[in-house]
Amino acid sequence: MRTLILRLFIENWQRKLIALILAMIVWMVASHSMTVMKVVPNIPVRVLNLPPEKTIEGMQVNGLLNKRISLTLVGHKEALDEISSKDLEIEIDAKDKGHEWIATITKANLNSLNPKFDPLTMLSKVLPTEMIIRQSKLVTEKIPILVTHPIGEAPKGYQFLDVWPYQLSTTVHGPEEAVKQLKNRGLKLTFNLNDITKADLDALQSSHEGELSDEITFLVPDSWKKISLPQLSDTPIEIDDPQAHALRLDFSRQDLLPIAFPIPVTIFFPPKYANTLNPETYNLATSNFVIKKNGIKVFNAPLYAQGVSRLFLETVKDMVQVVIIASPKSERETLLWNAQFMYPHELENHYVAQVMAQSNDEVFDVQPHLLEDYLRNRFRSYMNRFRLYTPDNRKLSLKIELLANSIAVTPQGEL
Repeated sequence: MRTLILRLFIENWQRKLIALILAMIVWMVASHSMTVMKVVPNIPVRVLNLPPEKTIEGMQVNGLLNKRISLTLVGHKEALDEISSKDLEIEIDAKDKGHEWIATITKANLNSLNPKFDPLTMLSKVLPTEMIIRQSKLVTEKIPILVTHPIGEAPKGYQFLDVWPYQLSTTVHGPEEAVKQLKNRGLKLTFNLNDITKADLDALQSSHEGELSDEITFLVPDSWKKISLPQLSDTPIEIDDPQAHALRLDFSRQDLLPIAFPIPVTIFFPPKYANTLNPETYNLATSNFVIKKNGIKVFNAPLYAQGVSRLFLETVKDMVQVVIIASPKSERETLLWNAQFMYPHELENHYVAQVMAQSNDEVFDVQPHLLEDYLRNRFRSYMNRFRLYTPDNRKLSLKIELLANSIAVTPQGEL
């Protein structure tokens, strides 16, 4: 058997070698000259020689349209096997064209981005494809941008306060119809808090040690100050509003801040229960937790706040109280209560004035009246989120009961 195989290859080997070489030559020639048809999808379209005052809806700043075309190419198999949409570009000449016309795309419109592929020699034809082109007036407008509440979570140990400025604008150039639609609708810019690390805020906090404020300002990097407008640009557009340099995200530490001032406790008697519940029939009972000091009943336990600043606590220390809402047992077994701020508008003015006076940040030089609105919103946010905490980092929970002729307040858990 082995001898038979050897004879098969050895006998007349010269002729067999020549036959093999000729077969390879025939195969190579046939393969190279074989004509095939191939559909290439998503070929980019570029418009040339467009008048400077005109544009086309969907045209990017680089002259490409956001609409892509599929073409059927006929040519050499070897060349077409390696061709994809990234190797080609369709060029349409807009010179001396009217407002609207139908462009017929042929082989003459193909531009190769691949130096190894020449459409004129390697393609026999391109099946004609028609495309409607409409010119529009090129306009420039300022588009309003609303800076929304961020998504994501603040780094551990920090609480998000606010973002400022709330409103920006950016200049765009494009087709009149598209730009007008953008201006009417406006844009939104939303940051992701997950992109900010604890190390980022810790570094900012360490540079403010010893100051009264526990508020940390994270200045938004320039790389975030961009807006995506795919109908006008294939890359995000930089926001050119002068206020954009002041874009900031503010945080507060979630550390427990000791409340170093007495908190008065009072009772609110709703008029609808006045026949049975009133200051003459019920009073606030004193205990180890609620004591009477200089005629005022106050909490007698270490309490803390979280998610606010020391400056806020310093501002409100003489103007905050806990109010218990009286109601009959038939309506509630345990009475409701909440912290209440007295004369909040004056407290707000005092807080804003202190922050403005203490700041030497150049960011504050940008339209001070807008910054003042921002600080007022921050103060109101502090008032809304103000909660009392126990030393073990639990929210203060109270059991408030209506007794025979008094109202008793007992903390839930140890203080």
